[in-house]
Amino acid sequence: MGFGKLYVRGDSKIFRFQNGKSESLFLQRKNPRRIAWTVLFRRQHKKGISEEVAKKRTRRTVKHQRAIVGASLDVIKERRSQRPEARAAARQAAIKQGKEKKAAEESKKKLEKAKSAASAARGQVGKIQSKQGAKGAPTKVSARSR
Repeated sequence: MGFGKLYVRGDSKIFRFQNGKSESLFLQRKNPRRIAWTVLFRRQHKKGISEEVAKKRTRRTVKHQRAIVGASLDVIKERRSQRPEARAAARQAAIKQGKEKKAAEESKKKLEKAKSAASAARGQVGKIQSKQGAKGAPTKVSARSR
């Protein structure tokens, strides 16, 4: 390492140059990646890499089928293989059944409500009740002392 020049910049960073050519280019602020004979240029442009690297194979993602809550795998597969028309018909039937069930529940609720209202009306013929009382608020307790 006897030849070359040592260059110390103002911020105390040290640069070693092997010859005047590289020193001159550095001081002209030339980018070594754009000078064809530099190591950086050769590395960036993939020059002189004798060993031909085999192209990396990307891994293919494998699709898996898993059972979902409320449906086992065979049920899902069977549904998938079904014809669209059959599937639509089954869906419509299920919707209809659900609607009928809901309607029955609604009518039952209404019946219960009517019954309770009738019994309440029977019990409260002479007694006038406030709105709050009707909602189920506790009655005010009048002070007995004094």
